[in-house]
Amino acid sequence: MTTLAERNRNTALKAALFVLFMVGVAFASVPLYRIFCQVTGFGGTPLRAEAAPGAVAGQVGIRFDANINPALPWEFKPQQTVIKIHPGKRETINYLAHNLTARTTTGRAIFNVSPAKAGQYFNKIECFCFTEQTLRPGQRVEMPVVFFVDPKIREDESTRDIDEITLSYTFFPVEKAGQPS
Repeated sequence: MTTLAERNRNTALKAALFVLFMVGVAFASVPLYRIFCQVTGFGGTPLRAEAAPGAVAGQVGIRFDANINPALPWEFKPQQTVIKIHPGKRETINYLAHNLTARTTTGRAIFNVSPAKAGQYFNKIECFCFTEQTLRPGQRVEMPVVFFVDPKIREDESTRDIDEITLSYTFFPVEKAGQPS
C-alpha cells in the first residue's frame, strides 16, 4: 500500500512530466506547422521544386509585394510589380534590398501566396527566403526568386479561373550574436 507522500510525489512527477511535454509541443509546433505548410501548400505557402515542367498555353498574372518589419532598417522592393507568365514555364524575378544603416544587419523573409488556394500550385526553385540574408552597412543586393506555376492550376475546379496570383514577402530582423540590436 502506498503512502500519501508517495502518491503526492507520483502526482507531482506526472504533472511535471506533462508540463515538460506541453512546453516541448509548444516549441515544436511552429517548425512542424511550417513543414506541414511547405509540404501541402496549405495557407498559401508555395511549394519548393527542383525544376519546372514546361510551359502550357494560357497566361496568369503574378503580382509581387514587399514589406519590411519596422525593426529592420532596410529598403525592400520587387524590380517588377506585375508580370504575365505561362503556367509550367520557369521564371526569374529579382527583389532589391538595401541596408539603410551603418551596421551589418540580418533579416529573414516569410512569404505567402494569395489567393491561398493557389499556393499549392506556386513552386519555388530558388529563393532568398530559404535562408537568412545578411547585408553589410549600406549594401544593396538583388535577390532572385526562381519559380513556376504548376499547369495543374488550370485542371483544378477551384483554381482554374484564377487570373492573378500575389507573391508577398515580409522581412523580419534576425538577431545574431555579436550584432548590436
